[in-house]
Amino acid sequence: MPQKPGNIIFRRVFGPVRSRRLGISLGVDLIPPKTCNQNCVYCEAGKTGDLTNERGEFFPPSEILDELFAFLSSGPKLDFITFSGAGEPTLYSKIGEVISGIKENFPEYKICLLTNGILIGHGSMPDELRLLDLIIPSLDASDEDTFQKINRPAKGLNFEYLKNSLTMFRKRNQVEMWLELFIVPGANDSDSSLKNFAEIISVIKPDKIQLNGLDRPAFESWVKKADAETVLKFKGELEKICPVEIIPKLTAEFCSSESGGADIKEKILRLVSRRPCTAEEISLIFGIDAMRADAMILELLRAKKVSFEKMDRGVFVVPNRK
Repeated sequence: MPQKPGNIIFRRVFGPVRSRRLGISLGVDLIPPKTCNQNCVYCEAGKTGDLTNERGEFFPPSEILDELFAFLSSGPKLDFITFSGAGEPTLYSKIGEVISGIKENFPEYKICLLTNGILIGHGSMPDELRLLDLIIPSLDASDEDTFQKINRPAKGLNFEYLKNSLTMFRKRNQVEMWLELFIVPGANDSDSSLKNFAEIISVIKPDKIQLNGLDRPAFESWVKKADAETVLKFKGELEKICPVEIIPKLTAEFCSSESGGADIKEKILRLVSRRPCTAEEISLIFGIDAMRADAMILELLRAKKVSFEKMDRGVFVVPNRK
């Protein structure tokens, strides 16, 4: 059981934030940014710096559990503890130990894993992830060419490996699965792609499909937002197989509860270091009014911790990496 530290600095735990999909979510980042076995064109975290499929113990499990113990000991209201961050969480070789530590000490909290899915069905992974409450893997391609174009995996990985991973996990592990499909116009939105997706999903048999699309700047500028007609076409075809949900944009109604505290600026900084956000999104995610959000962003700007970057969808707050 982890020991409760005194004045702990949170490096691996971030948030809570208000998620479009998961409500109030406490993030846990298990790997160094940006370590991943894919280099997806739409990734909000930018280019993969360490493109690898080698798993490792990047941080001691006790360090991660100590942070979680310190945060959870006050009994915060959370919908999920979520393994996410700037990279692929399953590359952390001790993920099963961290999950077990949470469930042993704080069984009242639900745990979700956001993953590209390429490792989850192979080797010991289904057993390591057995205590999860929810897993959300991605399926962005329906053939090898599209997989290479969108996901750009580490050497030795291919679409068949991903498809088998998703299928094998589903057979070996009964954790609830929401399968995310990110629509990339011009890459995976054709009628033939949709037909292939339907066939593959019929084999995987997820509990739900979540249709996602570009909502903040992508790594590659050619990636655009899918139009409503395309999204509804996908929904109409895929809901013949299982329930389909279109992931909503954050709204003020969704993010109406209060959040804040003296460390809110640090939370904002940790958030934008993982994904660029507009001032409006920061206001909604942390449940603070627009004027307060603007004031805190301005303080971070004056401290040279963030900067602004203008993109197609607006002006985004990004970490100052200079």
